Amino acid sequence: MKTVFPKDIADSMRTCILSIFWPKKDIIDFFINNGCTKSDLKNVNESLKRSQIIDMVFGNLNNRVDGGIGQFRSMLQALVVWNHFDPYFFKTLKKLDESEAKRNISHLKQLQEIRDSKLKQQRELRERKDKEIYTKKNTLEELHNEFINLYQGKNTSGNSVSLQQRGYLLEDFLRKLSIHESLIISDPIRLRGEQIDGTIKYDGENYIMEAKWQDNLTASNALYQFAYKVEGKLYGRGIFISINGFSNDSVEALVKGKALNTILVDGADIILVVEGLFSFKEILDRKIKAAQTMGKIYIDVNTMKDKIS
Repeated sequence: MKTVFPKDIADSMRTCILSIFWPKKDIIDFFINNGCTKSDLKNVNESLKRSQIIDMVFGNLNNRVDGGIGQFRSMLQALVVWNHFDPYFFKTLKKLDESEAKRNISHLKQLQEIRDSKLKQQRELRERKDKEIYTKKNTLEELHNEFINLYQGKNTSGNSVSLQQRGYLLEDFLRKLSIHESLIISDPIRLRGEQIDGTIKYDGENYIMEAKWQDNLTASNALYQFAYKVEGKLYGRGIFISINGFSNDSVEALVKGKALNTILVDGADIILVVEGLFSFKEILDRKIKAAQTMGKIYIDVNTMKDKIS
């Protein structure tokens, strides 16, 4: 069972989108601006009704192996602070009602506050256990905001960034996350004929780490290239992070064709960390345990079951 975005919040988001956007293109652009990929927008076009566009994209996100958690959270954050009501559609054409739109946004904000309150309670419980309540709360909040910004294609200052820049910012984010959890991480390593994003030391072992933020699910060739890098090292172990997940074929091919020395992490795993439900160390520990005891390299840490179908 994968992590699922709350249905009541998703339904409220749907209502908000319908009440603030009239042109279908604007609805589609909203999805794109919040990290939705070409696969998430498959078969979506302006010949559909406005509600059908939303339902199709939400359905595609829910069907992803990561449940589309990052994209949903990004859209949620964009909607609760929404304050632009285009006069042309709201006042001139009167296709939309500004009072209704504001009521819908207010309702969504209330639902978010209730959920965030529960998350905060869980986070504070963890922080008390670690005896670092104040420091960890502030740092985790910064990491959360930075990661959500990346889904929206922005840096920490809120400025838009290119896809290449987002890749570099992802590396920087992972470095900050590792430092936050007292993990030793290296600078990017460049060897003749190959590049390694870095290494991370966990539980006494060094892991080669590579991170990608690309539009599609990571395919077999990228995983095989990474596995080749790992196998060429003494007691090689690897952590491959792909924010938008991995294709079923690539995971199955790696499990069948290579020694199990690589674990796979996606954006949904990182969301669990920045929302304080798991530490990054706990994510790694569960994934390593699954690989060592069950031969599974891509699991949902909540259930310890395969993410591939």
